[in-house]
Amino acid sequence: MVRKKKTGISRFFSIVFRTILVMFLSSLLYVVVCKWVMPPITITQLGSVFEGYGLHRDYVSWDEISRNAKLAAIASEDQLFPEHSGFDWKSINKSLNQKPHKKKRVPAGGGASTISQQTAKNVFLWQGEGWGRYFRKGLEFYFTPLIEFIWGKQRILDVYLNVIEMGPGIYGIEAASQKYFHKHARDLTRAEAAEIVSCLPNPKRCSVTPMCSRVRNHYPWVLDQMDNLDGDDDVDDVVQTPAK
Repeated sequence: MVRKKKTGISRFFSIVFRTILVMFLSSLLYVVVCKWVMPPITITQLGSVFEGYGLHRDYVSWDEISRNAKLAAIASEDQLFPEHSGFDWKSINKSLNQKPHKKKRVPAGGGASTISQQTAKNVFLWQGEGWGRYFRKGLEFYFTPLIEFIWGKQRILDVYLNVIEMGPGIYGIEAASQKYFHKHARDLTRAEAAEIVSCLPNPKRCSVTPMCSRVRNHYPWVLDQMDNLDGDDDVDDVVQTPAK
């Protein structure tokens, strides 16, 4: 029996298919591993080192993070976090339909980018604007439902609070708590937690101490939203301690 030789095109598509398959299986394995293990390093953290900001972080367990910090993150960044499946479609649609001649306005509470999307971006992808942003957004639509399905809400919030940048070169709630208030993340008060999350989404520009205008104006709103969400069954189910 004579085997037919592969043409150049068929070899090319074979290589592409194998490459995609390897990348898919590798990414899936890494997502599964990160369900129990914090990411050893992220592209964003590496960028911080190369830019001269250094890398200050101290991963802590779910039980070592104040309930106030968990509640503040949801109140400030994504109040629908306990309910959605990874995407806030209403806000995304509003963002896509924004008229180009109008200044883009992002509503308080995270806008179109959910905590799940931010976690996927910070753990598996990269920051920045430009054309690469659209490719990254496409990958977000792959990783976000994946972590929603494999990790669940509590693990997503846990990783988010450990990897998010909260100051120049400062990553995670424990490092931020130590830097700004000289205490462990488990001991943060409601006001302190609200102040820290209020530096988002521009932690390099918005200082917690000394307090920049963004933090000064935003954290009282976050405190009000924390009061509104406190006692909500869906929110309590996510921020409860100990971990599920």
